[in-house]
Formats: sequence, C-alpha cells, structure tokens
Amino acid sequence: MNTQHPIYDMVVIGGGINGAGIACDAAGRGLSVLLCEKDDLASHTSSASSKLIHGGLRYLEHKEFRLVREALAEREVLLKKAPHIIRPMRFIMPHEPHLRPAWLIRTGLFFYDHLGKREQLASSNPVEFSDADSPLKSNITKGFEYSDCTVDDARLVILNAIQARELGADIFTHTCCISAQQEHGHWQVQLENEQGVQIVHAKVLVNAAGPWVAEFIQKSLKKKSPYGIRLIQGSHIIVPRLYTGDKAFIMQNDDQRIVFAIPYLNKYTLIGTTDCEYKGDPNQVEISQQEIDYLLDVSNDHFKVQLSSSDIVASYSGVRPLCDDESDNPAAVTRDYTLALSDEEEGFAPLLSIFGGKLTTYRKLAEAAMMSLKPFFPQMTKAWTEHAVLPGAENFKFIDYLVAEIQGRLKGVDADIAYRWAQAYGTRIWQLLDGTTKMQDLGQYFGHGLYAQEIDYLVEQEWAKSSEDILKRRTKLYLQFTEVETVELELYLASLHARRAQGDAA
Repeated sequence: MNTQHPIYDMVVIGGGINGAGIACDAAGRGLSVLLCEKDDLASHTSSASSKLIHGGLRYLEHKEFRLVREALAEREVLLKKAPHIIRPMRFIMPHEPHLRPAWLIRTGLFFYDHLGKREQLASSNPVEFSDADSPLKSNITKGFEYSDCTVDDARLVILNAIQARELGADIFTHTCCISAQQEHGHWQVQLENEQGVQIVHAKVLVNAAGPWVAEFIQKSLKKKSPYGIRLIQGSHIIVPRLYTGDKAFIMQNDDQRIVFAIPYLNKYTLIGTTDCEYKGDPNQVEISQQEIDYLLDVSNDHFKVQLSSSDIVASYSGVRPLCDDESDNPAAVTRDYTLALSDEEEGFAPLLSIFGGKLTTYRKLAEAAMMSLKPFFPQMTKAWTEHAVLPGAENFKFIDYLVAEIQGRLKGVDADIAYRWAQAYGTRIWQLLDGTTKMQDLGQYFGHGLYAQEIDYLVEQEWAKSSEDILKRRTKLYLQFTEVETVELELYLASLHARRAQGDAA
C-alpha cells in the first residue's frame, strides 16, 4: 500500500444526519474518521423535514411499535442534548369522526404516552374548541392534544459535525467520493473537490449517502446493492402565520394521511408534508402543483383563514430514502432503518450501508452502526452520546436566560437578534461574539440582524461557503433577504474566501 496516503479507521460518505451522527459517535469512541459530503452539510433530505423530533403517532397505525418506542424515548434524550435547537411543542388533532373514531385516537394516544419514557413532555388530553377563539372552522368542535418537539433540522446536523470535528474527525464538504475499491485489506477512496483529487485509505467504509445510497454502491463501488431504495417525496409550503399561539395542528385527511401546520420562525406557518413516489434525480426535486393543491386543500378544509397559491412565501421539497418493503402505499413504507454490513470474505474491508432512518432516531441508528462495527474495532470505547450534550448546550439553562445574558453583555442588541442567536448557537454565541461588547463592532451590516462577524464565524467554524448555506441552513434568514441583499452577501463571501485563500497560500 502507498503509505503516503492517510489511513483512517472510518470514512463516512454523506453529510446528512445519519452520516454526521455516525461520524460523531465514532470519533467519540477514539476512532479516526473522515466524513465527506458532495454538497453542503444537510443540504438535501436532512434540511427538508417537517422540523420535528417526534415519536411518529401515525406509525402506530402501521404497527411500527419498535420504531415508535425508540423515537419516543429519543425525544427526551435529544431535548437534553440540544435544548437550544429542540423545544417541546403541543400538537392539536381536530377530531373528524368519519376519518378515525375517537376511541381509536384515544387508544393511539395512550400508547403514545406510555410506550416510551416520558419525563419532560406533558401527556395527551381531549380538547374542545369554541367558535369565537378557535382558528378552526366552526364545524370542528372537539379534538385531542399531545406533546412532541420541534427542531432546527439543519443545525442538528451541523452541531453533530462540529462535535465530530472537535473529537478529531476530518469533515470535508463539497467533496465527492468518485470511487472506492479494496486494496490490501483496506478501502482505497478517491475524493474530489475544487482542490483536485485526493486518495485516502480506510479500514471501514460507511455509506450514508441517503437518496444516493444504492447508486453509490452500484456506480462508485461497482457492486450490487443488498436492498432496493424507494424515494418518497415530501414537500412543504410556508405561508404567513395562520393563527396566533405556539401550538401545532395535525390534520387528518380523507386519504388517511396527516398534514401538519406548525408555527415557524415566529412569522409563518409551515404546512406539510406530502408522500409521493419519486423517480427523478434527487438533486432536482421540487414541489409539484399537485402537491401545492393538496396542502392548500387540507389547510382550507380545517382553518377559517383560506389560502391560495399567492399566499405561499416559500416551499421546499426533499426525498426520503426508505428501504423498499414493497408496500403499495408510499405513506406506509417503513420509516425504520436497515443497516447492511457487507458479507465479504476474510481479508476484505467491511462496507456498512445505511438504508432509511428518520431525524428523531439518528443517534440510535449511529449507536447501532457502531455496534455492528465493533468486531472490527475491539479497541473502541463504549457508547457515550446519550448523556453528552451537543455544542451550544454546555452550561445552557434556558432560552430566556441566555437572551438576557446576551442583552446584558452586548450593548444595543435587539431582542429578536438575541433570540435568534440563542436558539441557533446556544452558549456557543460567546465564541461567535468573541468578546464583542458593542453592536457597531460586529462589522458590516447586511440586514435582518446579520452582521459580518456572524458570517465570518459561519465560514470559519461551520463550513459555510455560499449565501444559501448561510441564509437557508444556518440562520433561516432566506425568507427575509431580498435579491439585492443576497447579492451583497455573495460579494462579501467572495472577498472573504479570497482573503482566506491568500492566507492559506502564504
């Protein structure tokens, strides 16, 4: 073997939640890890979710009790791991007797309350709506209320990547794995980015490529995929806030699916998701007019405020890469995960491929992945992620306390900016501010609470390269930025990248 190429214990392909979670877990067990992502972290499925950490109430109907139990328990774990980006939320399910009888919903909610360990979240209860106060149509008079959590999905991925890096992992974004082959009991992995092609070696290759998991096996590894993959498109629309208050609604539909209406970023309501078979390129997924009409119809069937396409502020779509269980109904395809460890003969390096999974259970999936790889790394240490907080949760008390601290230390900071910072960065805000005490010292102002100092931090510490990386996945300010403001941000980033490149060359 050419010893000039670095040898890692593990190379992880894919920078979504599964890849970042596995890289983090492995690095924390003392393994040397490289993660590569062909685009930005969380730039596909992991940032196109309904922004929920939830048990999956509707999965009970499909008898996925193991998955629901695990997800319910993980709500509590993740709430403690990242309380700045994950928060409890109450969900209201209007009761429509012709869709599901009340006894069935009560039974489901009983299981939901008791299947998993519940410490921080309140139990379910029936509710009644008065026409004067309810945002729902007057014919909807009763319902049920239960607890789940909301999350900043992209930041959950980024925090896992940060923690992995701090534990010694190498994280390469905008780096594509163009091929991998067995060589002398290791994987020889070819990586390509704007700097050129690099070869590394790995004792284990982890394929967490999400929608591309089967394609990676077939095209990059020249092997047969052990499982089929079904791409299920899920789309969401964002509209001006439909109702006051901080509770979400879970709406039943005639096709037996459910759609959420979720308070989003204090100004909007997020409505989704759909479940459609997707056959195209996962890089090109977009919401269809049929999906828009579907989501608008479900919302208009429930809420007094009636929506049309002109009310849509933004939309997004992603594809969920689910393990093909040959279900006829896309909504019924299992959301559980399958780990496929290559059954190679002795002397060959193992390949672990991740099929399926969901945001809520990423940590358990990573633990299961490490357990399956333990025979290859007898020296690795024990499981550790359950009680370890993510970056920004160190010494975190609660959001309002941190907001008050920020306002106390930084003269003139607006409450909205302080809240956004607290919810995005938690106690890592002190690294971002780096001792700054006055707003005018934060550098160039780009609008909507975004200053140069935050941009510099995101580029230097969070792998941000483009305005989309910053506005969509790290700050969520894309809903407010104008085209002119975005161009100004791009110009600043181009200058910043040029200065950094000069510094690296020197």
